[in-house]
Amino acid sequence: MSFIALNLSEATPVNGLWAELVERLGLGKASQACRQALDLQAMRGSEQSLPLLLVETCGVGLVERELLRSETMLPVPEGEGMLLLFSKPRLQLQLMQLQR
Repeated sequence: MSFIALNLSEATPVNGLWAELVERLGLGKASQACRQALDLQAMRGSEQSLPLLLVETCGVGLVERELLRSETMLPVPEGEGMLLLFSKPRLQLQLMQLQR
């Protein structure tokens, strides 16, 4: 497993990353990318982690919930289906809750 620096403290919360992903990939492939991130959470994550989907590459990973809270000051709701969309080049993020 490799690690990348996300600079969460410098990221801006936005609401358009999901729409951008759907526009670029189509609803089916965008949904599949989200499911893969949720599958990674189910296989290797914990209650303290959150699945992450990189918008530009559809890479997936895990981020610690507490790190996200402390660096962004955003409330991170507990529960299944939470996903963090992240644009590394633009330093933008969007929290989503998906229904399985």
